[in-house]
Amino acid sequence: MTTPTTMRDRYRTRLDGEPDVIAREEPVVFGTADSGPYTAEELGRLEQTGYLQVPDLVTPDEVETMSAELRRLSQDPEVLADERTVVESTSQEVRSIFEVHLSNPVFSAIAHDPRVVERARQVLGSDVYIHQSRVNFKPGFVGKEFSWHSDFETWHAEDGMPGPRAISISIALTDNYSYNGPLMIMPGSHREFISCVGETPEDNFKESLVMQGAGTPDTKVLRDFADRYGIDVLTGQAGGATMFDSNCMHASNGNVTPYSRSNVFIVFNSVENACVEPFAAPQPRPHYLGARDHAPI
Repeated sequence: MTTPTTMRDRYRTRLDGEPDVIAREEPVVFGTADSGPYTAEELGRLEQTGYLQVPDLVTPDEVETMSAELRRLSQDPEVLADERTVVESTSQEVRSIFEVHLSNPVFSAIAHDPRVVERARQVLGSDVYIHQSRVNFKPGFVGKEFSWHSDFETWHAEDGMPGPRAISISIALTDNYSYNGPLMIMPGSHREFISCVGETPEDNFKESLVMQGAGTPDTKVLRDFADRYGIDVLTGQAGGATMFDSNCMHASNGNVTPYSRSNVFIVFNSVENACVEPFAAPQPRPHYLGARDHAPI
């Protein structure tokens, strides 16, 4: 296996000193309009903004099937006791359940569905594997916020992902309003990498999945990004989906409304961008957070 000792680290992070902003080296879109369901216009928009929304990716019946399974999982004692389940720090309600593409047949089916996989292959221009999957709960009144971050910063530092040649898809199982904690993205921010300050603690994932610590971007840099790129609030109906680049700066507010926000979240990585040893952590995170099996699906 190639390791960081023989691979140039193009996106250095978790260092002492001042935060840095590094220009992205690789493209966002590797495929073409004739290699998948997205049109040339849509691929151009993804290259520019870092994200695309797909209304009605799945049917209402499929939404109901997945929502029912979500409710069942949130009440299953074995699931609640599993290390792959993360709960809210105060309410103890379920926040996320990881690796659902391997542990659950309902979510395995959507993770391997051509409507999802062919889009990932088209954007990344290669075969893909699932780096991470999870179902997210943001229950009404108690769903907590998630601060601004780039997923790639964590996947690079702690999982050993060499470059941001990965794409995430979030499939909405509830309506996303502007007020129930929807995804927010700084459009265009994916073209620059924010290098964060501070070493990665041992087993950082145990805390960061509930409240971010290491890998938190500098607030002055975030303010500059917001001034330059703006902030898009991604609303939409259940059954729709958002695909977004791994280096998009994104966040979500807490949910104090009565209306829950739940989604299925799947990360596809190019097999040509398979993870090596971590670039800025003592050891890789557990396999359910960053897959070490890079066989294409």
